[in-house]
Amino acid sequence: MRTPFRFLSRAAAVLIAAGLSINAAAAQSILRDAETEALFRDMASPLVKAAGLDPKNVDVALVGDRSINAFVMNGQTVYLNAGLIEVADTANQVQGVIAHELGHVTGGHAISGEQSAKEAGTISLLSLLLGAAAAVAGGGEAGMAAMMAGQSAAMGKYLSFSRAQEAQADAAGASFLSGAGITGKGSIEFFKKLEAEGYRRGYSQADQDVFLSTHPLEGDRIAVLQESYQKDPAWLRPSDPALEARFRRAKAKLYGYLAEPEDTLKAYPLTDNSVPARYARAYAFHKEAYLDKAMGEVDSLLREAPQDPYFLELKGQILLEAGKPVDALAPLREATELTGNQPLIATTFGHALVATEDAKNLAEAQRVLKAAVARDRENPDAWYQLGVVYAMNGDMVRARMASAEQQVMAGRWAEANASAQAAMAGLPKQSPDWLRAQDISYQASAQIERGKKRK
Repeated sequence: MRTPFRFLSRAAAVLIAAGLSINAAAAQSILRDAETEALFRDMASPLVKAAGLDPKNVDVALVGDRSINAFVMNGQTVYLNAGLIEVADTANQVQGVIAHELGHVTGGHAISGEQSAKEAGTISLLSLLLGAAAAVAGGGEAGMAAMMAGQSAAMGKYLSFSRAQEAQADAAGASFLSGAGITGKGSIEFFKKLEAEGYRRGYSQADQDVFLSTHPLEGDRIAVLQESYQKDPAWLRPSDPALEARFRRAKAKLYGYLAEPEDTLKAYPLTDNSVPARYARAYAFHKEAYLDKAMGEVDSLLREAPQDPYFLELKGQILLEAGKPVDALAPLREATELTGNQPLIATTFGHALVATEDAKNLAEAQRVLKAAVARDRENPDAWYQLGVVYAMNGDMVRARMASAEQQVMAGRWAEANASAQAAMAGLPKQSPDWLRAQDISYQASAQIERGKKRK
């Protein structure tokens, strides 16, 4: 069930875009959603500018993992786990996390190297903050058991960052929040959440020798940060209410997508008529194949906001997945137009056009999908659908090119190499498409050789 969230088949699919190794980052898929990505951009943009970074080069990506985690890697990409979004109460709390992670980016602390990235990706933020404390409190074997039970033996080697680096990132994050005019209350609230979670799990920080810990302890970090934040003019400034409303929507949407339907209906019962609740229930009912109930929730949202592109997107997606692509065209076309051809939404519209199996729709599908990949090349769904359009039109050379692009993002190197070679055989030599196919073939061949050397 895709609904507009999209799981990429492997984390590598998006990490290629960030210039990372194919084996880098968490061993999880990246979740992509137009509404959530727009929210993250708006949440992070003032912080990125305050950090002196170019917003065009900084991404905030959502990892489809329900553990509490946030991390950065080589490049300028901040990864937020779905679990972190689920436990956060406000956008301001997440901004505190983003500010801290940007502190690691500007400090040059980002994890690098294939093996370190792979192992570090298994360490949750909660374990990083509290695992060392547990080791000291429990002592020896008990402490090591606590750390290993929480995540993995990687904790011993990759305790994220040193005490000095964490303190630097805390200070930098505080300065970015201040520079952006954003209160640090959310940062404090989130740290307290983690502290409470640690106590719930039985970790204690009492009577610990701070110098025995390789990571700043939670209570100390809160005290230092709070002293800093309270001096800032932004401390009493309320968080942007519009941003907070968007966060509540996106959080409910994510929960409805990831959670079991019965859990969604408990968290957002029928007695709750708020926008986030109806949004989440639409996902729950759709996952249970209750089309009428799902459409009832979406239509109620559209009655209040008839030109909300994300409600229109969801309506079209539900209809498409219910086997009604013709009915899906109108809401998806409108959503695409309202967002200025946002690539992820345009991809779903292109998919619906193809799914009608009406030859009259192929020209529009090709135009929409080509525009989508032009703006977002790391979009495997768009490449797949574009390949289908090319094949239906009898253009097998470009169908193979589209397949090669998709296979690269999936890390299917042998298939990507074969598709690229087949495309090169039918393309004019030295043409832009021929050169792109050659690049894919070289990249795939190199990855295949690396794979052989690891064995």
